[in-house]
Amino acid sequence: MALIYVVEDDKNIREIETFALKNTGYDIRDFECARDFYKEMAIKKPDIILLDIMLPDEDGLEIVRCLRADGETQTIPIILVTAKTSEIDKVKGLDIGADDYMTKPFGVMELISRVKALLRRSHKSEEKVLHIGSVCLDKEKHQVTVDGILCELTYKEYELLKLLMNNAGIVTPRDAILEKIWGTNFEGESRTLDMHIKTLRQKLKEAGRMIKTVRNVGYMFTT
Repeated sequence: MALIYVVEDDKNIREIETFALKNTGYDIRDFECARDFYKEMAIKKPDIILLDIMLPDEDGLEIVRCLRADGETQTIPIILVTAKTSEIDKVKGLDIGADDYMTKPFGVMELISRVKALLRRSHKSEEKVLHIGSVCLDKEKHQVTVDGILCELTYKEYELLKLLMNNAGIVTPRDAILEKIWGTNFEGESRTLDMHIKTLRQKLKEAGRMIKTVRNVGYMFTT
């Protein structure tokens, strides 16, 4: 049973989230402020965090930065939940390390669906073989096949594909890709990323269409 931490200062919304997720079979612990959340984090780490941005004692974005800077928490999936609906707010949240973003008001079924999807993706990152559509990536053999045919990739192309497949179904921001694959988020390297995406799509042939460009945000491997 997955353990989910819900951090939300609005009592009504927190109760709705908690009730819906408990009924789906998850173990839920809820907090109305960052202080209580941090205390529990020191005791036990969750499988996923549902985090409101506008909290009374600390900004949710700052919490994400702290979690991503800590080796013990940097890989815990985080869904930001907020009333802010502008594109720049979403991009900012994803850029600093959030895995998904939901705007209020939202439906209970959408909440459950997003939580399930993110848990599946986080578990996939631990798998030795990723198989999506016709593309198969074997982490132990360090090789990729498309429809059973070996696809020759450079080291960077392989790492780029692995990153996108590990996060299949969710947008991976450009800055996050540059930091992870090239060790920098310098904007001047954006053309390098675009060229690698282009050649990767070509080498994957028809399966290359599964790599989608999300304008002004990043790239996503579709499922």
